[in-house]
Amino acid sequence: MKITIEQINESTREQFVELLGEIFEHSPWIAASAYGARPFASVEALHAAMINVVRESRVETIVDLFRAHPDLGTRLAVAEFSAQEQQGAGLHQLTIEEYDHFYGLNQTYLKTFGFPFILAVRGKKKEDILEAMEARLWNSASEEAEQALLEIEKITGFRLKDLIIE
Repeated sequence: MKITIEQINESTREQFVELLGEIFEHSPWIAASAYGARPFASVEALHAAMINVVRESRVETIVDLFRAHPDLGTRLAVAEFSAQEQQGAGLHQLTIEEYDHFYGLNQTYLKTFGFPFILAVRGKKKEDILEAMEARLWNSASEEAEQALLEIEKITGFRLKDLIIE
């Protein structure tokens, strides 16, 4: 379903959250908080308002947002957006060996940083994702938190552009 920025701007708070609540993984509170910044001149302005909500949140709230993301390559049920994105990268067709490798890296990453590895997978192949996982394990905690936020910005930007016609 495609919608226009005008429809977004004219929506009630409840409609706004229903339309945009899953843009950020399992975090409708971001859409609810961004609602007051209407009207939005563009998709970019809407995205900036939503990102601003996240960046102005407490550290614990941001970490909770990180933790709402699924492990890449998981065989567990994930949100519809995540499922489509992971399928596009071929993560739904992992061999047993590849799955075990992803699982091991995900577990190491989670133990190291306290939240799942987050990457905008659109346009990437599973090899690209594994390479990024292996490289980012060497980041400091603050570098990785900032990188996770940047990846969430990319992911949510893609999702909004897919949803809204300008």
